[in-house]
Amino acid sequence: MSAPLEHASSGRSLRAFLVLMLVWLAAMTLWFALQASVWIVGALLLVSLPALIDFSTGRSAWLRLDDRMLRWGSGGATGEVALTRIALARFETRLDFSIRVRLVLDDGRRITLPQDSLPPHPRLQEALEARDIKTERHHFGLI
Repeated sequence: MSAPLEHASSGRSLRAFLVLMLVWLAAMTLWFALQASVWIVGALLLVSLPALIDFSTGRSAWLRLDDRMLRWGSGGATGEVALTRIALARFETRLDFSIRVRLVLDDGRRITLPQDSLPPHPRLQEALEARDIKTERHHFGLI
């Protein structure tokens, strides 16, 4: 019996606040000091809108792995899968250096775990391997 792996995160964090403030400060600097086009400033603010919504609503994400089930949630979406159904867990490094985790089930279906619900990938990989789930690492896949 391995100890359960539990991870939780919130959109309302100091890091999220600092990044939002930096983006908005850059937009205001472009607008007022450099007299940038409204389209450039608007595009920069528009890109930060999802992060602003996550921060303002305090969106939470979580993951729990025990000896029988893997459960996760992100915002209002949740999911679960029995460990006996998982044939493989793929850890894919993307071009922005983030790690995407995909579960390949015994019937061939693939489930991508929500990015914000994931613990640091070495912890998750160790916990899966401790439960005899095969893992693979793939670096910089374009597709």
